This record gives sequence, structure tokens and C-alpha cells, in this order.
Amino acid sequence: MYNSFTLSNSHVLVRRAQPWNALKFMAKFHRPSGALLQKSAVKYPPPDLPEMPPCYFKPEPYQNMSKDQMLEIRKRNCNPMTMKVTYYKRPVFINQGYMQWLWDVDGRRYLDMFAGVATVSVGHCHPKVTEAAERQLRRLWHTTSIYVYPQIQEYAEKLASLMPDPLKVVYLTNSGSEANDLAMMMARLHTGNFDIITLRGSYHGGSPQTLGLTANSAYKYPTPSGLGCHNTMCPDVFRGPWGGSHCRDSPVQTIRNCSCSPGHCEANDKYIGQLKEVFATSVPSRIAAFFGEPIQGVGGAVQYPKNYLKETYKLVRERGGICIADESRQDLDVQEVISGASKVMMSFQIWLPWRKESQMDSLWVLSSPPQRLPVPLQKEFTSTHLVVTLLLVLLPHQCWIPLKKTGHRRRVQR
Repeated sequence: MYNSFTLSNSHVLVRRAQPWNALKFMAKFHRPSGALLQKSAVKYPPPDLPEMPPCYFKPEPYQNMSKDQMLEIRKRNCNPMTMKVTYYKRPVFINQGYMQWLWDVDGRRYLDMFAGVATVSVGHCHPKVTEAAERQLRRLWHTTSIYVYPQIQEYAEKLASLMPDPLKVVYLTNSGSEANDLAMMMARLHTGNFDIITLRGSYHGGSPQTLGLTANSAYKYPTPSGLGCHNTMCPDVFRGPWGGSHCRDSPVQTIRNCSCSPGHCEANDKYIGQLKEVFATSVPSRIAAFFGEPIQGVGGAVQYPKNYLKETYKLVRERGGICIADESRQDLDVQEVISGASKVMMSFQIWLPWRKESQMDSLWVLSSPPQRLPVPLQKEFTSTHLVVTLLLVLLPHQCWIPLKKTGHRRRVQR
């Protein structure tokens, strides 16, 4: 029996087999850039391709503008980069999504392995999430933080309860860039220093300030950005100049029989040496912060050798800086959102044995919603003493506060 399986923009007929074999087949046609080849590149697909798992959800028939109309409007009125940057010769025209599935305007079903750039890992239109969102939208859409609303307090308390000490204060922002902007400001205000160090290949945002943190040419523009930001070599033992495929202290290797002496990693020493060179040549004796993705995302899911973060944090703190973890690829266990499970594991706890010696980050930025939903809500966790520093600087001498039992306001001297 043959069913359909989607390879890139094409629709491939496959027959019943183990679903995981699909990944093996896709890997055969994977370009270094990450884009999959078109079906036209495969004249005779292997006969043992897996079939798509069954799905009993029926999407609504598509009854909107034509493909040509969409492309014309996209070209005329939308961001021009959307017409230039694409993995496909022809765009995929999406009509509807449900759980892990997407349907195009012609009714073809796709297994969504992209998840909206890792944004909807609970699935599209998950019924429990949709129900909760609808319930909230019927009660209240938005109000200012000047007022107290119970759901925000419940959310902050729940998030804080999942974090280790002393990260117990939650800032909610609209985007990862905004969260990192705030983290940069807090670090500079708290330390009294200015310079910040990041890793090459990193992505920390696209705002004028965070573009300085981001060390990836794909996101660089010929404009002034990120004054005081510096970067050091990313300790990639898999693809970098030091380490190799047998690196014993790399969490991404399966064959660990390197020639380093016990308890010692030569690759780690060399990458730390690169950081020390930055300290010696590019920054003052005192710095504000070190930004690092504990698992680098845009740079290629890079995991660092054992002890790298420990030694980096030690060097940063010796120079007056704080250590900021920008978690772009790790989040809370989605089972908490779906089932209300009592036990939740932060993803960094899963790989904590590789970095437990690094001590706690001074500030933790979660650059994606904990439940990975497509809503503009990012989080930043910090300790009370950093917050006090921020408040002392930002608190105005005069402010407006609401009066009790009335809709009026009065001016209060601080």
C-alpha cells in the first residue's frame, strides 16, 4: 500500500515501513546548507520508503485567494527578503495546521519537522492550548502592568518555582531581542562596566544593540550596532580546529578515545586560550558580562567541551563581569503545559552533568515561550540584587499611581 510522504516541496509516494526510516532517506538528500533537494533530483526513489502515519483530522477546504495572487501581494507588500530567502524553488502554500500536521491549499498533508522555526513544539492548534487561549481571550486580552492581574502573578510564581536559587525574579518581555537588550543594560548598570563578550556563530537578537552580541554574518548590516561587544572563538570540538571526532569530553561524540591525559582536555585548553587572548587584547581589565547560548542554536547546535563554561565563568567573574545564559534551544518540559504534570524538568537539567561545574548563571534569558507557542512572550530570570540595581537607576523621582476605589490618579513624590 502506498501513501504520500513530503520531501521538501515535493510529494513522494511511499509504502508501509518503519516511520524512522524516513529520516534516513531524507539524510541521503541533505545539502550542507540544510535545504532538502527537490524530488526531481531523485528519479527512482527507494521502494522501502515509510508511509505517513494516519491522521483522522479533516482540514477545512481552502477558499481564499489564488497562489498567483498570494505571490503577487507577497512581492508587492511584504518584506522583500521573503521572496529572496527560501529553501524552495516554489513556496509551500499552507492552509491549515493541526498537531504535527500541515495541509497546503491543495489538501496535501505534511509532517511538520520545522515547527515554525522551533516555535510550536506542542503542535499546531493543540486543542487544550486552544481552549485555554480562548478562555483567556473571553476574559481579558491585555492590561497595563500598573494593575495587578492574577494570571500574571500565577505565571511568574510558577516559572520562578522551576528555577534554582537565586534566579527567582521574572521579567516578561515581547521578544528575545528585547530580553537580551534588558540583560545587557542590567549587566552594565550592575557592574559599572561596559564591554561584553560573546561566542562566534552566536545569535542573540536583531535589535541595534543585540546585533552587536550576534556574531553571525547573515544577520550583520552596514550600520553602527552593539558598541562594546566582542566575540571569541566558539568551542566547537566537532567542527572546530581542535577536538576532532573522538573528543572524550564532548557531549556530542559517541566514540571517546582521544589521547588527552585523564581529567584533561587539550581542545578545551586551546579554546580557553582564545578567550584569554580576547581578555588580553580587546577589552579593558573589567568587563560587564559574558553572553553564551549553553547549546548554540543558529551556529549549528554546538555543544562545548567539558569544563569550558566553568573556566569561562571563572575568568569572567574575576574581571567583574556576570555570566548570562541565553537559552534559545532549551525550554521547559511541554508536558507541564499539556497535562499539568506536577514534575517539570528544565532542559538544562537534562544536560546539566556536562556543565554542573560551571556554577549558576547570574542571569538566565529564556528566548522562547516555555511551552513553545507562537505568542510574543519571552522571559528573563535574574536575582534580586540585580533587580535592585536596575530599580535604583530607573526609578523616577515622580510617578503616577492609581488611587484606591477611584479611576483618578494623583502625583506622588518619590
